[in-house]
Amino acid sequence: MTLGVVILAAGQGTRMRSKLPKVLHPLAGRPLLDHAIQAAKRLSPTRIVVVYGHGGEQVKGAFSDPDLIWVEQEEQLGTGHAVAHALPELQDVDQILVLYGDVPLLRDRTLTSLTTACMYTDLALLTAAFENPIGYGRIVRDTDGRIQRIVEHRDATASELEIKEINTGILIAKRESLSGWVERLDNSNSQGEFYLTDVVSLAVADGVSVQSSQPEDLDEVAGVNDRAQLAHLERRFQEWQADRLMRKGLSLRDPNRFDLRGNLAFGQDVTIEANVLLEGEIHLGDNVAIGANTVIRNCRVGDGVVIRENCVLEDAVIGVDCTIGPFTRIRPETELANNAHLGNFVEIKKSQVGTGSKINHLTYVGDSTIGSSVNVGAGTITCNYDGANKHRTLIGDGAFIGSNSSLVAPAEIGSGATIGAGSTITGKAPEDTLTLSRAKQMSIKGWKRPVKKPKE
Repeated sequence: MTLGVVILAAGQGTRMRSKLPKVLHPLAGRPLLDHAIQAAKRLSPTRIVVVYGHGGEQVKGAFSDPDLIWVEQEEQLGTGHAVAHALPELQDVDQILVLYGDVPLLRDRTLTSLTTACMYTDLALLTAAFENPIGYGRIVRDTDGRIQRIVEHRDATASELEIKEINTGILIAKRESLSGWVERLDNSNSQGEFYLTDVVSLAVADGVSVQSSQPEDLDEVAGVNDRAQLAHLERRFQEWQADRLMRKGLSLRDPNRFDLRGNLAFGQDVTIEANVLLEGEIHLGDNVAIGANTVIRNCRVGDGVVIRENCVLEDAVIGVDCTIGPFTRIRPETELANNAHLGNFVEIKKSQVGTGSKINHLTYVGDSTIGSSVNVGAGTITCNYDGANKHRTLIGDGAFIGSNSSLVAPAEIGSGATIGAGSTITGKAPEDTLTLSRAKQMSIKGWKRPVKKPKE
């Protein structure tokens, strides 16, 4: 049977106390709504309809997927009202699954179980048993355990409030039946809204056997209403990711202090210390070691690389057996060849560093091409910006750059050249030659250091 998915994402989210629409708040680096969309896509539906309202074009504009169908709910009159807006876009599907844009942790097997429950009936619900179900609609069953209806918390009687089984709001139904039930909804309740949950009692009245399934973990069906709930689900998501990665062979020194906000591919015997953040697309080769408090974004890291503590790497390619850090910043468009070394308080951007070259201390390298077996001394700066344009510095194989040198781009240092410490280089330094630029050292006899005048 063909499947259509409706994702309800029109809520305002006032408890977030934010100008950003609730469904755009990030979890693991992606908007909450994107988690729901990706969960839906993994079911291979015929189409996905997103019902949006508060945040309007900001919500819609955050997603470029041309296959999504966007339907605006200008006036929020309840979940049933929202689904009614989506139904015209789903006339050619057999079943409709209803999800929520602020429920980000649904697992594939939970949704598969729910769709299976609806194979031989017209309606199936995802329910859960909460020890403290305050605020949730309750599942009312008859003495034989058959679902009869859902009663909202605010409309429930004292005995109904004792029920632990709650409605998650997530359901799947045959399209034709759901359309008929939605048309029959009314808003005679304390909120004056059209509740989607009322389709349950309508289905029972039509003689439909309403089925149910349950998630393995209650956090799968938890929604985000405030920042505390968002933080809780962030940690749960990271916990699940850490567990999955460790079972695949990743060594995490402290899984509770690891964050992955993207996708990670890794080889054998990779070790990651505490408080490491990985973002975007990350590829780590075999025997990579990453030190504590390090951030890596969109990088490919070769075999045997050691990244020491407190480093930041972004949009870079790191060759085999490199050593980086501590306190190194590698900015976008940087490539390190094999066996390169970057040490403490080195910053490098938009540059290529050749095989076996070393930049070990307190140095800035920007817009440069550095050959193989080059040694760049402490305190060296490539002066790549003239106030209007960026220029490149070229350093040949085997060059030695003395400490506290300034290479004013465009500059070219020949292969095997030596730059004397403390030099300012403004042109070409020939191959296999010592080039230096210093003021003559002077010692002035008889000079006395000034002293303060005594107070009167």
